[in-house]
Amino acid sequence: MLTDKIKAFTDAGAIGLMSTVLPSGHLQNQPVWVDTDGEHILVNTEIERRKFKNLQENPHVTVTIMDSSNPWSWSEIRGEMIDAIHGQEARDHIDKLARTYLGVDEYPNPISSPRVIVKIAPHQVFEFPPGQ
Repeated sequence: MLTDKIKAFTDAGAIGLMSTVLPSGHLQNQPVWVDTDGEHILVNTEIERRKFKNLQENPHVTVTIMDSSNPWSWSEIRGEMIDAIHGQEARDHIDKLARTYLGVDEYPNPISSPRVIVKIAPHQVFEFPPGQ
């Protein structure tokens, strides 16, 4: 269900906007680095971050990715977290994202809690402009 456009966005290092549901029922939006395994959206975070805690309580999530050179070209992926991948795989993944987004071999920021890859299964994809 992921499109070529989504893959092109993630390959190019486009920033995503991830929306999760807070315990109060309000939405939380945060910019995130986005990756894909070809079938799922992958987002890397720390286990103590609010967005991950939100997903543990309510796995529904929306990720919107925009073309960095044209914000009117975007993809919205609505789905749910189906897995949380911990350990060395998550640590290696944040380093991969650092190469894509920062051009460095290792994630340069301090890590205050263990990393986790949030694996998101898409249920609906919307794109604008349609068919491009």
